[in-house]
Amino acid sequence: MPDALIAWFEDIGRGDVAMVGGKNASLGEMVGALSKRGIRVPGGFATTAQAYRHYIAANGIEPEMRRWIEALDAGRASLQETGAAIRHAFLEGAFPPEIEAAIGEAYDALSARSEQEAVSVAVRSSATAEDLPEASFAGQQETFLNVTGKRALLDACRRCFASLFTDRAISYRQAQGFDHMDVALSIGVQRMVR
Repeated sequence: MPDALIAWFEDIGRGDVAMVGGKNASLGEMVGALSKRGIRVPGGFATTAQAYRHYIAANGIEPEMRRWIEALDAGRASLQETGAAIRHAFLEGAFPPEIEAAIGEAYDALSARSEQEAVSVAVRSSATAEDLPEASFAGQQETFLNVTGKRALLDACRRCFASLFTDRAISYRQAQGFDHMDVALSIGVQRMVR
């Protein structure tokens, strides 16, 4: 499923960190393992690293990212300037029709599974470099709760993509020696439980 834009939690597991990040791979593992034991884990889906990279390409963001990161590395831009500029580029971007459709169709299917017209979801960031033995990226990207409707979901997804470049996340990747361009972001969309 390397070119897929969406993956359902029940179809992913620990071996899929490169595709859906550590958090979503763990959620998939829980759904798969615990549901067989009768433990109900709220269902959902993840956007893939491929969707993130497609968003960047479709919006022409990569040159801007590289320019700011190079300026930061050379001391010509501050961490705050770099983070703000890259986040702005993500937030100003538009979802390519195929990604918007994939997220919308998956959201409709999750709503139907939940027997609701528009299910309330948690929208969580999951970096592909997350939860590695030598580094923990926990809490560095955004999470949004009680998101309802496709428009609100797409807005939360865009903000999750942008959050890969919070000042804290940039600084931590630099300290750990991670190439900013090698890390991708997956988004977990999971039904809220009351």
